[in-house]
Amino acid sequence: MMRIGLALLALLLLAGVGFYVLRDRVALALFQHAVDRGIAADTIDALPDGLTAGFCGTGSPLPDRTRAGPCTAVIAGKRLFIFDAGDGSAETLSLMGLSPARIEAVFLTHFHSDHIDGLGNLALQRWAQGAASTPLPLYGGEGVERVAAGFTEAYAQDSGYRIAHHGPRVVPPSGAGITPHAFALADGQASVVVLDDGGVRITAFPVDHGPVHPAFGYRIDYKGRSIVISGDTRPAPSLVHAAQNADLLVHEALSPELTGIMERAARAQHQDGVAKILHDILTYHTTPGEAAAEAEQAHVHALALTHLIPQMPTRLLEGPFLGDARQRFHGPLWIMRDGDLIELPATGGIKRRHTIE
Repeated sequence: MMRIGLALLALLLLAGVGFYVLRDRVALALFQHAVDRGIAADTIDALPDGLTAGFCGTGSPLPDRTRAGPCTAVIAGKRLFIFDAGDGSAETLSLMGLSPARIEAVFLTHFHSDHIDGLGNLALQRWAQGAASTPLPLYGGEGVERVAAGFTEAYAQDSGYRIAHHGPRVVPPSGAGITPHAFALADGQASVVVLDDGGVRITAFPVDHGPVHPAFGYRIDYKGRSIVISGDTRPAPSLVHAAQNADLLVHEALSPELTGIMERAARAQHQDGVAKILHDILTYHTTPGEAAAEAEQAHVHALALTHLIPQMPTRLLEGPFLGDARQRFHGPLWIMRDGDLIELPATGGIKRRHTIE
C-alpha cells in the first residue's frame, strides 16, 4: 500500500508540473497574440473617408477608473487631431488603435488642469513612437505659450535621458517638446479659422466658462461633414450659432441631481471645501437637458455627451443623469464611453461603435 501511495503521489506531482508548464505556455501564446494585435492595430486606416470622433477621455476631475480626462480625437480622412489632453488620454488613444505618432496637432479649449494634464505624456508618446522631428503643435487662446513652455521645461531632463539612451535616430532632438500657436478673436469677430489645410477647416468660437478666459469650442468641417466640440461652457448662444446643422455635437454635461447628492454627502461629513466646489461647478457647466435644447435649436443631427460630471459607477444611473434630455432633443443622443467612435462617412450616414475590448 505504501508503494502504491508513493507512486500515485509522484504521478499527481508530475501532472501538476505538467499543468503549470502548459498554463505558462498558453499564457505566453495569448500574450504574444495580444502584442501582435496591439502593435499592428491601426484604427485610422480602416475608417471610411470623412470625419470620425474618437472619445479618448470622457471623464472630469472627479476620480473615475473607467474614464480618462477630457480628450476628443477627430480623424479627417487619415489625419488625426486632438482636442484637449486630459490625464490618461495618451494611453486611451493607444488602446483605441489611434497612435499618438499620427497626431498632427492638439487644440485646447481652455487651460483648466483636467484639460491639459496629459499633454506631457501625449507629446512624449508622439515623439518617441513616431521619431517626430518637430515638436507637438499646440493651438489655443492667449496663454497657450505659457502652457507649452511649462511642459517643455518640465520634460527637458527626461528628453535628454531618452536621447542619450535611445539615440537621435529613434528620438530626434528637434522633435522634443511643444510648440505653441496662439490665436485670438478681433473685436466683434464671432469666430476664427485656426487651421485650413487639405480640405480640413477648424474654426474656434468663444464659449462661456467664466471666470475661465479664454475658453473656446471648435467646429471641424471636412468633405461636407461637420463635428462641433463644446469645450467647457454654460449654455451659450455662440455655441448654438457655431453648431448650426452640424452632423455631430460633442457636448460636456453635468447632472445637478447627482452632483447635488455628492454635495450633500460632503456637507454631512463636514467636508465644506469639497461641498463648496461641488456647488460652484453648477454655475459654469451645462446640464444634459440644456445641451439637448441647444442641439435641437442648432438643428444638429446627433448629440454625444462627454466630460461627464459626476462619475457614474453603474450604467443604471444614465437615466437620472440624462433627466429630460431625450424629450428635448429628437435625434440620436449618446452618453459616451472611453474608446467609442462615431463615424461620419463622406458618403453620408452615422455609426457609433466601441474599440476597446
